[in-house]
Amino acid sequence: MATDYDAPRKTDEDLGEDSLQELQARRSDKSSGIVDEDEIEAAEGFELPGADLSGEELSVRVLPRQADEFTCSRCFLVHHRSQLAYEKDGQLVCTECAA
Repeated sequence: MATDYDAPRKTDEDLGEDSLQELQARRSDKSSGIVDEDEIEAAEGFELPGADLSGEELSVRVLPRQADEFTCSRCFLVHHRSQLAYEKDGQLVCTECAA
């Protein structure tokens, strides 16, 4: 909704003096079923969660764990050795899980 910031502001006294008819007219204006055409065009570009992606093909190159990497025993993510917090009973733990 566009706002005219240069328009004079209503004081608390002015707000209290609004008639019932004015308030009802404002409510009916806001709740009218009119949708702006620009909003419709903008909404058409968005994909909703759960959209059918069965026709899409995903191609990802997966590399095996490298010599300088380890798998965290808590989050099961592969991290670089620089992110190793500690090793306890042969279980490697990353710095994120150790925090």
